[in-house]
Amino acid sequence: MTLIIVGICLLELLLVLGGGYRLMNSRTVQIAGRLVDRVDTAEKVVALTFDDGPTGEADADAMLQTLADRDVRATFYLNGNGIERFPGVAARLVDAGHELGNHTWSHPRMILLPPSEIARQVSATDRLIRQAGYEGEITFRPPYGKKLLTLPLYLAATQRTTVTWDVAADSEDSASSAEDLAAATVANTRPGSIILLHPWYGRSATQQAIGMIIDDLHRQGYRFVTVSELIDG
Repeated sequence: MTLIIVGICLLELLLVLGGGYRLMNSRTVQIAGRLVDRVDTAEKVVALTFDDGPTGEADADAMLQTLADRDVRATFYLNGNGIERFPGVAARLVDAGHELGNHTWSHPRMILLPPSEIARQVSATDRLIRQAGYEGEITFRPPYGKKLLTLPLYLAATQRTTVTWDVAADSEDSASSAEDLAAATVANTRPGSIILLHPWYGRSATQQAIGMIIDDLHRQGYRFVTVSELIDG
């Protein structure tokens, strides 16, 4: 009988851990607060989002010129330590009309951090986003898309919208060509999609893919908006 009870307890623990793992990695569900991974719409409208950074001027030049040439506004989810290092780059993004979002201070996995550190990671980054001149709503994207209990509760208490994504053809260590990245992104995009790319840190293939993605989706009749514009409809 003891072995049976132990077995049942172990099974229940595995189920709880398995559920927690799925919840931690889910891009569509969190335990509290508002989460948006895409918007349900028939209109051909999408949001282009870029994670991490800012880094140097060369990366900013590559992205900003491509976006300006096509009259597209994007949403940049930035790290506070990057803004601290390159405040002029963050200000350039704002001056060009792009939206800034919060991607934590130092890009940790926000799973087992204490509430005080979660608050610091978010609030310190908010402060520098405001100093860069951004005045709109600051949505939040968790690093690696990971969240479990404490982070969603904090975001809900501070009335913050969590934004994930439904299209991501690249990764932070992607070795794919620009053509492959663009083709995969376009193939998976649908009305209301939130597209994620990682173009900072000299990732030239991703930088080159941005224009290809925009051009291909424009040919299909899509238009690009910021995340807040997509959510607000």
